[in-house]
Amino acid sequence: MQAVAIEDPGPNYRLVLRDTARPEPGAGEILIKVAAAGLNHADMLQARGSYPPPPGAPDILGMEVSGTVAALGAGVTSLAAGMRVCALIAGGGYGEYAVAPATSCLAVPDAVDLAAAAAFPEALFTVWTNLFDTARLAPGESVLVHGGSSGIGVNAIQLLSARGHAVFTTAGSDEKARACAALGARRAINYKTEDFVAVVQQETGGRGVNVILDMVGGDYIQRNMAAAAMGGRIVNIAYLNGARAEVNFMPLLTRRLALLGSTLRGRSVAEKAAIADALRKEVWPLVAAGKIRPVVETSLPLRQAQKAHEIMAASGHIGKILLIP
Repeated sequence: MQAVAIEDPGPNYRLVLRDTARPEPGAGEILIKVAAAGLNHADMLQARGSYPPPPGAPDILGMEVSGTVAALGAGVTSLAAGMRVCALIAGGGYGEYAVAPATSCLAVPDAVDLAAAAAFPEALFTVWTNLFDTARLAPGESVLVHGGSSGIGVNAIQLLSARGHAVFTTAGSDEKARACAALGARRAINYKTEDFVAVVQQETGGRGVNVILDMVGGDYIQRNMAAAAMGGRIVNIAYLNGARAEVNFMPLLTRRLALLGSTLRGRSVAEKAAIADALRKEVWPLVAAGKIRPVVETSLPLRQAQKAHEIMAASGHIGKILLIP
């Protein structure tokens, strides 16, 4: 099969299409004929040499795919050949075929475009486990999602809005803010022209928000404390603006806040299976009903993986960037 390989990992990495052996599913796994692979910032970090895949994962990039089941590994009875699925994987998505744990696969509803479904797995797994498991988001609580126009952001806004939560979000332009509002954000804040802390406090009558999902870090660490409500929970899933900051932790005490951190890729198959079960029960009916839809900025062929990474690095996109074998 053809798959994308990394040449010269580091700041000047190159992505090239090469012939490689087709993977074979092991026990409890399936082989997927890939319809599309979703891009994530972790892919760029891995290509730069700063985020190696977990032990046992392929070194081919790509942590989420959609496609059809091509073969079943030993012991797999929950899926059948030819089924339309999307899956969270530890690596290997940038190719014509990919292997996935059967327990991390979700059936793609008939109404959802199969390629576009690659925009779901990493984002929805991330949103669910961080907001509902880690932060214990309760009915009626409010949420601030940073990076609302990202793949994670557009899915978080739709899921939270569909479940009745007031969603606030930040975005880097008026166009992105309008897109976030159209997806269900109560207030989308252009962080380049507005102070998100001031806006959140004004919009909530000075109470702040109950939960914050942040992938920015840096000076947002302190500012998130100022935007959080009493007893608020702040979950960091990345530090795009830096993991180091000078922080006054007094608000942590006086406002009884919780600072939490989480990663997804290195979790066990069993842990990811538990998240998939929750998605199947709580989220997938919303996907099937069209209340959560894939938001795709652009789809490019595998041979243009380098261009796809350049688009992601420029940060002008809204939603997901997909690669099509």
